[in-house]
Amino acid sequence: MSTSPILVVGGNGKTGRRVNSKLQALRLPTRPVSRSTSPAFDWTKPETWGPALEGTRAAYVSFQPDLAVPGGVEAIAAFSALAKEKGLDHIVLLSGRGEEQAQRAEQALQDSGVSWTVVRASWFNQNFSESFLLDGVMSGEIALPAGDVPEPFVDADDIADVAVAALTEIGHRNRVYEVTGPRAITFAQAVEEIAVATGRSIRYTQIPVETFVDGLRRAELPDDLVGLLEELFGTILDGRNTPLAHGVEEVLARPPRDFSDYVRKTVEQGIWSRKP
Repeated sequence: MSTSPILVVGGNGKTGRRVNSKLQALRLPTRPVSRSTSPAFDWTKPETWGPALEGTRAAYVSFQPDLAVPGGVEAIAAFSALAKEKGLDHIVLLSGRGEEQAQRAEQALQDSGVSWTVVRASWFNQNFSESFLLDGVMSGEIALPAGDVPEPFVDADDIADVAVAALTEIGHRNRVYEVTGPRAITFAQAVEEIAVATGRSIRYTQIPVETFVDGLRRAELPDDLVGLLEELFGTILDGRNTPLAHGVEEVLARPPRDFSDYVRKTVEQGIWSRKP
């Protein structure tokens, strides 16, 4: 077994830290990197990429904030070319369902000459507990421009399990896996499940995209993140991603975790237990 580490780009992120932990549980050497690590890794500073890649044999890559933002395609193309130059054997790329820009980034990786696997994911369950929707859960109202279109929310642990398999089993090379949960539910239904499980009063309110974007700008979020969220809620949540995909079953030979399993586990962890 090679002693060269597996690079985990976005090692502090929702999926990256899970991938890193699962690889280490298999006693595989890893190098999780982010802007705060040594060596540091910053997508906006290509000069940091080489030192992070040096001496590694494979990589799990999650692009921040998302492959759909301007510059994502070019960054993945440049990173993949550098990875090939550094002798990397395989790259596993986290991508998003239904995002044309993300698929162009996938193609840039595929054209690089490096062995690849793409994990194309739906919305994460963990957005309700580890990301921008947590504040709404805790305040008692989630207001989003998402209506009655169901989304098959996927668990970050399932994404990580698929990524680890792709990094450690040669049979997943040069494949695209779409991963979703086992059922599609609306944002309102997801919020209701959390409310019932926690005993909290949580209201879901549908708002116009324009109102949502104005709120993001008032909160002084970066322009690229505002543009990303406007694209996700204004365009991609149109039903194109409602059908279930079966990447979890294909790779792991088991069904994906259900949203209710995620809710139960998160309640047990006490993440939503702070008093209103």
